[in-house]
Amino acid sequence: MSKKTVKTAMDLKNLKAGGFIKERGKDLFTVRLRVPGGRLPIVRLKKIAEVAERYGGDFVHLSVRQSIELIHVNFKDFDAVVAALGEAEQQVASCGARMRVPTACGGCEYNPHGLVDTQASALEVDRKLFGSETGHHKFKVGFAGCPFDCPKSAINDVGFQGAIWPRLRQDLCIHCGLCVKSCTEKAIEKNPDDTLSFISERCTYCGDCVKVCPSEAWQVEKKGYTVRVGGKWGRKPLVGTLFAVFLPEEQVVDFIAAVLDWYREQALGMGRIRIGDVIHRAGVGSLLAHLRKDFPESVVESTIPPQVIDTQIGKQ
Repeated sequence: MSKKTVKTAMDLKNLKAGGFIKERGKDLFTVRLRVPGGRLPIVRLKKIAEVAERYGGDFVHLSVRQSIELIHVNFKDFDAVVAALGEAEQQVASCGARMRVPTACGGCEYNPHGLVDTQASALEVDRKLFGSETGHHKFKVGFAGCPFDCPKSAINDVGFQGAIWPRLRQDLCIHCGLCVKSCTEKAIEKNPDDTLSFISERCTYCGDCVKVCPSEAWQVEKKGYTVRVGGKWGRKPLVGTLFAVFLPEEQVVDFIAAVLDWYREQALGMGRIRIGDVIHRAGVGSLLAHLRKDFPESVVESTIPPQVIDTQIGKQ
């Protein structure tokens, strides 16, 4: 009885889609870990160090998107690495034309500037949408808790930024002037009669007036996310532009899913292309109309295409 010959071949494309990235060295890979929002429980951190010491090189790499990468892992150890990490419920990330692990700042849990719970948003998005195939290119999502935008949300395919729209109760104002001093955008001015004027077009939704007010004269009228779409980095970077304001936190997953649906359909036949470039070809009106069907109260009336950053290298 002859033995059946089984041909085995490593599909590097599929491996990369699963977070295993081929290195220069023979048989060696970088293993990217799934760390949504950059939040890593201590028990997992200890297990990662243990696995890295046993199966990796002399160091790990902290990626720019808040994940940890195990370096110099031999492909023969993949199963052992995944099993060991699984003991601490640590999973491997995803690459390729898929929804990537979302990034986020600390949000409002301990950051005094935070306006929304970015960590909760990032974890929900990771749980429900991580690894979703786009059919075209990578898809990145980032969350910033306030307009300081430390995670640089505007250079994500969809970027969320915490926002507050303030409302002034003149009858509660004690004329201390703290809000005037705290408003770096000069959106609040003190009148000769000590009343306040709110110049709404200057407001960047930071909520500093609400935080600093000792009499609760400044109150929160609306809270949610400012949403920009179409950002990316790389050889030809784009800054995402405004598509929604004060999107409720509970609508984040549905909003991303709607953007993904539009992207999948509009990019057909365009090859390997990011959503920002698709918007440039299809126009902002198409995406606005698509989103307005489900999010009429949040989607802006008009916007501009993602903005090109001139790197001064190569023809734009």
